[in-house]
Amino acid sequence: MTEVMSLAAQYPALRIIPLLAFGTMFVEWLYIRLALHDAGSHDLKETAASIATSIGNQVMRPAAALLIALPLYLAYQFRLFDIPLSSIAALVVLFVLVDFVEYWFHRTSHRVRLLWATHAVHHSATNFNLTAAVRIGWTAPLSGVAFFFVPLALIGFHPLAIMAMVALNLFYQFFLHTEHVPRLGTLEWVLNTPTHHRVHHAANTACLDKNFAGVFIVWDRLFGTFAAAPNGESLRYGLTAPPPSQNPLTVNFFEWRRLLRDVRQVQGLRQRLRVLFGLP
Repeated sequence: MTEVMSLAAQYPALRIIPLLAFGTMFVEWLYIRLALHDAGSHDLKETAASIATSIGNQVMRPAAALLIALPLYLAYQFRLFDIPLSSIAALVVLFVLVDFVEYWFHRTSHRVRLLWATHAVHHSATNFNLTAAVRIGWTAPLSGVAFFFVPLALIGFHPLAIMAMVALNLFYQFFLHTEHVPRLGTLEWVLNTPTHHRVHHAANTACLDKNFAGVFIVWDRLFGTFAAAPNGESLRYGLTAPPPSQNPLTVNFFEWRRLLRDVRQVQGLRQRLRVLFGLP
């Protein structure tokens, strides 16, 4: 438990990360407005809702870290091996395994409505820029994400190492949310890039439920979920059924309200479970 509680002690040092993120978002906005003269890349209300959502996540960050770390810590007590944190090779393997788990968690979040209620917040942005990257639902710590990573703790990877790799994974994904990075040549075959992630966020029929990768696009290529941008179509971002307003409370809970409404409208445990765990 000492290791879990140490996250709270490290929290002040981690505040530099959101500051860097906000600074990078501001630089992107300046570049688009001053260099590209594009006044339509950022919707003021949508950007404000994304930033308000991000600030809410920062306020809840210590509690969220504990909610995620606790299942990992408990699983670690029953680990099969003691994998040293000093091993570079082990950390590289862990980074790849975390990305593999992230792929399946992300894919599940699009296929199970109970998880989609949180993930829909991220996809509700209709403009694809770095502010969309921080539009993460407030209920994310309650989505069960920690349990996807429990097998890594059972193998013997330390919970703090797992969480550090998750943080690195998310840090990489932050920079995927832009329309102003060109194709990266042969790297496009191995890495997830803004080119691929634009397809993931698009609401075009050919793009739905594609390109779930965090860092390595090879998972999508291996498991049949890869898609290139459709020829002759402009990408349209956002949800097929968008929230009614950009009020942060509405943005974060609109899909939960729909889910609870549909649960109330059906009868019997089996039907309610089908709504909760069925397709969005």
